[in-house]
Amino acid sequence: MQALIFDVDGTLADTESAHLQAFNAAFAEVGLDWCWDVALYTRLLKVAGGKERLLHYWRMVDPDEARGASVAEAIEAVHAVKTRHYTERVSGGGLPLRPGIARLIGEAGQAGTPIAIATTTTPANLDALLRSPLGPDWRARFAAICDAGTTAVKKPAPDVYLEVLARLGVDGADCLAFEDSGNGLRAAQAAGVPTVITPTAYTAAERFDGALLVLPHLGDPDQPMPQHLPGADHRWADLAALRRWHRGTRSEAA
Repeated sequence: MQALIFDVDGTLADTESAHLQAFNAAFAEVGLDWCWDVALYTRLLKVAGGKERLLHYWRMVDPDEARGASVAEAIEAVHAVKTRHYTERVSGGGLPLRPGIARLIGEAGQAGTPIAIATTTTPANLDALLRSPLGPDWRARFAAICDAGTTAVKKPAPDVYLEVLARLGVDGADCLAFEDSGNGLRAAQAAGVPTVITPTAYTAAERFDGALLVLPHLGDPDQPMPQHLPGADHRWADLAALRRWHRGTRSEAA
């Protein structure tokens, strides 16, 4: 196992409620009479990317207007307002990392195991989320960071993973990915990366066929998982357990 690759939204932190609140705040600010509830937003999350989600919804509620010449410009404007509302909500530690994330990043750093980010969220969202829990120099912790500013094609396409692997100079099978959604799992699988899934309330009903493991979260000593983990010394996923799980994928492949 030569590297760990993390998705962001839903994986590093349970961000989707903050995104939903930011979308609705943006709609109100720009004068749209849209209001997404949790059930609708859960369905919309199957469309990867905030701008793509906006266009998809627009086509649902007013397909004729969604074909207008100024739609792309309007979506850019609404999404910019949404991003501002989101960053205000998560900046300064407003949204904690999920259990086990900070610990595992620290363990990987001590062991010299490279870590990377494979996401299609915006660089501004990344900085707002990670600056407080990981420090202002958080980017230096990651050997590769690929986001919406570096990879235009969204998951479930594997492009963002392929770009991360190219920057790391490793094969997908030599890494371990962490995702929370079916789209993320399919993207990692298409790049050949074994994947651990930690769903959120927004993705728990999705299918995760072929995932290495599906866990409620990665766990911590003060927030252990309720069940014993196979091949783990503790009820949390530490680097040693990840290496054992990863070796299992190589044994199966052989």
